[in-house]
Amino acid sequence: MLTSTGFGWAMFRPGGGGTSTADVIGSGFNAPDGATDILLIGNDSRNDSFGNPLPDEVLRELRTTQEGGDLTDAMILVRIPNGGGSASAMSFPRDTLVDVGLGLGKTKLTETMNNGMHAERAKLQEEGVTDEEELAQRSRLAGKQLLRKTIEDISGVSIDHYAEVNLLGFSEITKAIGGVEVCLKNATKDRLSGADFPAGVQTIQGADALAFVRQRHGLINELSRGKRQQVFMSGLARKVMSSDTLTNPAKLTELINAIKKSVTLDPALADDLLGFAQQMQGIAGGDVQFYTAPVHLVGPSGKEDVTINIPEVKQFAANLLLPPQEREQKMAAQQARAQISVGVYNASGASGLAARVLDELTAQGFKEGGSSNADSMANSVIYHAAGDETAAAQVAEALGGLPTEVSSNVTAGSIQVYLGKDYAGPGAQNFAGPRTIKLDGFRQLPPLHPQQDINDQPITADGIPCVD
Repeated sequence: MLTSTGFGWAMFRPGGGGTSTADVIGSGFNAPDGATDILLIGNDSRNDSFGNPLPDEVLRELRTTQEGGDLTDAMILVRIPNGGGSASAMSFPRDTLVDVGLGLGKTKLTETMNNGMHAERAKLQEEGVTDEEELAQRSRLAGKQLLRKTIEDISGVSIDHYAEVNLLGFSEITKAIGGVEVCLKNATKDRLSGADFPAGVQTIQGADALAFVRQRHGLINELSRGKRQQVFMSGLARKVMSSDTLTNPAKLTELINAIKKSVTLDPALADDLLGFAQQMQGIAGGDVQFYTAPVHLVGPSGKEDVTINIPEVKQFAANLLLPPQEREQKMAAQQARAQISVGVYNASGASGLAARVLDELTAQGFKEGGSSNADSMANSVIYHAAGDETAAAQVAEALGGLPTEVSSNVTAGSIQVYLGKDYAGPGAQNFAGPRTIKLDGFRQLPPLHPQQDINDQPITADGIPCVD
């Protein structure tokens, strides 16, 4: 969509005026990291991109009301390696629990922008600011900046550009390009979102497109909703890159007009849409891959908490810059690690060692199998079941080359690490200071929800994948 608009702007709207901008990036935040990184936001705001409330008749057309606002329904980080040729998009489930540093503890990612707005508004009022327009503008910008910073903190990515679309914009953009093809495995009907679709391939636009990506009820969990958004984005990319959009002045004009009233860009992107479009021009539909950030669903079905391991997310984001084949091989290896359950036992006498070493292993992608104390041992050793030599070797390598032994007391698929007095590998030096609880205690995370599907093959813009 941004690619088409960039060319269209250059052809029909010299100067690119009239677009809503927000200096979400600021100076000194972005840094060279081998890619152009764009944060795409889908905001359920009931205002247009300039902050004006949407009329009631428009809200009725969108099948919504004035309730809600400034919750981010979709957060997608797009990584385009320098030189182009491919792009990867990583979506973050809206209910992912994060600590945004406002003293609120862990809150849902979707609430970050709102929380930042409220905090900034209170701060400004304490400073004596009373002008309502100034309060609204400065607090909105602070909310967007907090969301950008939060995504950077959990992904390790320095974000270069920001693009945000609201409810109206989403509807209007899909109309401007003539709709998007999607495919459902089964018919669905949800009164709350207005989603009412038959099974199979179909073209949707406007309020129907909005209902498709916003449906929550009747789906397995929040990850299913994310898949809906990914297949829609893939269809949008396919339509823009494979249709006659670029050579159709009428479509370009409609698309530009839709963007002007409903999309907010950072100033640098708004000023150089043509340059960005030229960078994206050579990317074919199959070279855009959509992933879900690695998350863990903890708790009973239907009431799960969506949690993350930040080092795991950072590694995942870094992998997106690898060539597709190398990336798939590396991700497959990491997925294999996630199946290896590792228990760590402290036989060294050093306080907290097992817990620290287990943290090191889980940060490298191994499945947490708990930690506890053990009788004193002089030498470290890794025990494994017969047939699990490869898994044991991976754990041994991660801990600096510990010796491994077969043990009949270890069940297949699990590894036991005993840390002796000789251990000097990762976690041996506790530079972070002592833990609140100094003795190792058995630690075990609840299991992942069986419906979690973050390791599915990526969705691309090449073809029409069917989803639930």
